[in-house]
Amino acid sequence: QVQLVESGGGLVQPGGSLRLSCAASGSIFSNYTMAWYRQAPGRQRELVATLTTGGSTTYADSAKGRFTISRDDAKNTVYLQMNSLKPEDTAVYYCNARRLLANTRQLLANYWGQGTQVTVSS
Repeated sequence: QVQLVESGGGLVQPGGSLRLSCAASGSIFSNYTMAWYRQAPGRQRELVATLTTGGSTTYADSAKGRFTISRDDAKNTVYLQMNSLKPEDTAVYYCNARRLLANTRQLLANYWGQGTQVTVSS
């Protein structure tokens, strides 16, 4: 059983920065791919960034060059550093942990945090 707790959301002006944190209940990064999703009003949930067990990262086109996903193994925490924020970044941001079989990609486990609100407005 994995628990994920997000923090760091809030109100920020366009062009500003924010760092989100996701604290996991144990040392899971050797077995789980971590990800950040977001969901804005009237829109579908969107994948923002992923971080594999080997340290590889991927980003949505809308986030590339502005957002950075990282982790601190000692603290069991994954981060999303968000720079040059835009009003269209406004959404509830969710931390996700997934465990997959290496070859077949079968989903073994999937966990979500409760979400944290990010509002970008002047």
